[in-house]
Amino acid sequence: MDLNFFITLLQQDESISVRTRCVCILADIGDNSVVPILSEILKNDKTPLVRHEAAFTLGQLGFPQCITHLIEAMLTDIDHVVRHESAVALGSIGDEVARDALVRATSDEDQLVSHSAHSSLLNLDLVKINLNKNSSK
Repeated sequence: MDLNFFITLLQQDESISVRTRCVCILADIGDNSVVPILSEILKNDKTPLVRHEAAFTLGQLGFPQCITHLIEAMLTDIDHVVRHESAVALGSIGDEVARDALVRATSDEDQLVSHSAHSSLLNLDLVKINLNKNSSK
């Protein structure tokens, strides 16, 4: 698969459908080589739907190097759907590094974002409980 072909489409194609599909294709590649381009799309794509898909994909991939990008999107993106999906993605990754930012996001003016941040904090708590339980065995 030609990764550069899909990266070029993501960066240059005007079609929302094409760019969204390219994000899905990069998710199928599934290794951490796609994190930089997906992080760039999350930050810079002009369409909230494409940024949302990038946040979702980063959360599903779960690589720690995308956490700072998801935090930035959750706290600063102008679209509530992108902030919401970034919060969900951080919960999916389950890394304590995101806790303080998720706490801040519980005060987001949009109820969907606030609820997503609360849910993700609960997920972090569950991950912590499971880690403690497994380490005591």
